[in-house]
Formats: sequence, structure tokens, C-alpha cells
Amino acid sequence: MGLITFLSDFGYRDHYVAAVKARILQLAPAVPVLDISHGIEPFNIAHAVHVLASVYQDFPAGTVHLVGVNDLGAPRAAWLAAAFQGHYFVTADNGLLPLLCDGRPEQVVVLGAGQAPTSSPTRDLLAPAAVRLAQGELLPELGAAATDVYQLLNRQLRLQDHRITGHVVHVDHYGNLITNITRTAVEVLGRSRPCTIHFARETVRDILPHFQAADPGEAVCIFNSQDQLCIGINQGNASELLGLHFDSQVDVRFPAETT
Repeated sequence: MGLITFLSDFGYRDHYVAAVKARILQLAPAVPVLDISHGIEPFNIAHAVHVLASVYQDFPAGTVHLVGVNDLGAPRAAWLAAAFQGHYFVTADNGLLPLLCDGRPEQVVVLGAGQAPTSSPTRDLLAPAAVRLAQGELLPELGAAATDVYQLLNRQLRLQDHRITGHVVHVDHYGNLITNITRTAVEVLGRSRPCTIHFARETVRDILPHFQAADPGEAVCIFNSQDQLCIGINQGNASELLGLHFDSQVDVRFPAETT
């Protein structure tokens, strides 16, 4: 018996999360369900991708990840189940899968062909598919192979000899700014050179081990547990104080090498 995780933009005030869990409980009382978050910003695919990508690999192989984000607001009414890196994902065809997998998953099928329309596809279509996968059914048993998946593309780093240009991809609960600049990119392009990080009108000259390594109120850069460059203010909200938000530009610069 597998594990189901549940991620949604349903919030915590209404009955929507409970309704989905009740459906899973009806279908498979023994299948464990673990909440990742239901505080995803409404319809925000980028937020959902960031949260899911940050944690799904920490779960055992074979885990089924049920995603109820923008489940009716997708460009077309279609829902998918997919396999990627030993995990399963069930979600609307809204661009989340290509962003999560940085392209196309290893295997994708279409769910609910011929099923009557529903006002709650996460409860009525995605949850039953997640249960079937958790109980050991194979993807081809859930539907026909998807021939066309709605595509959204991740922002790519711009690499030059002495500069990496990236962007903020998420602002967390504390106002910390998570970028798409990776430790690997800094180390490979930097070639052991010192670097400076530039954002807004600020310059930071060191990457520290954690936010509290700086003085209170001071801007600080770290690599998080996913090896992404992050900008914060010790005991402050970096997004508000620096005026930076999703998609704001961040540069890492290196001195020119001398011969």
C-alpha cells in the first residue's frame, strides 16, 4: 500500500480539503494521506511547483502526489497522471508537470476520458486516480497515453564569463527570496573566484551558512537545502524591505581572471 501526499490551493477556511480526504477515505481507508500544504496562492502554478519540487524526493519511491492547484482554471479541461523519478503525480493539465520535470515526465496518461463534467475534479477525478496508483495499479490502466501536454517553461539562467543572471522564483513565508541560481552554477562558473551578489541597490560579498550568521537587519545570502541561492534579511522580511518579488533579477558577478 502506497502513500498519497496532498498539495492544493484550497486554503484552510473551507471544506474543500476535507471533501477530498473523505473521498480517499471512502475508497481506501488504509491508504495514508499526508498534507504538504493547502496554502498555495490561488491558481499559482509557480508556487505549487516550487513547494512540490522542494520536498517530493524526500518521500519514499512510489509515493503518489495529488495536486489540486488551478484544477478548473487550466487552459483546457484535461487531467493527467504521470511518473517521474520513481514518483507518481496526478494533476490538471495546466503546465505544472513540464515545469516540475523541466520538460516532459517519463510517462503520462490522460484521466477521465468520457467522464461527465464535475465542479470538483480534484475530489471526483484526481483523488480516485491517486488511490488506484497507491493500491498498485499501473499508469496505463488509468488512461490512454497523453500525446500533447500543455507546456510552461522554466526561466533559464543567463551565463556569461563573469556573471550569472537569475531571477526570484519564490518568496517564502518569512519574505526570503529563493532564486533559480544554483550552487553548481556558482561553483562551475566561478572556478573558485570570489563573488558578489547584486539585487535591487544592494551588494552582498559573502554567501553565509545560514541567515542568522549575519547581524539582525542585515541582508544575507545563503544556499538552501535544495542548493538554491537565497536572499534574506536576518529577522526581517527581505521581499518587503528590498522591494523584490517573484521574477526580480539577481546577478552573481565574478572578477575577471588575470593571466
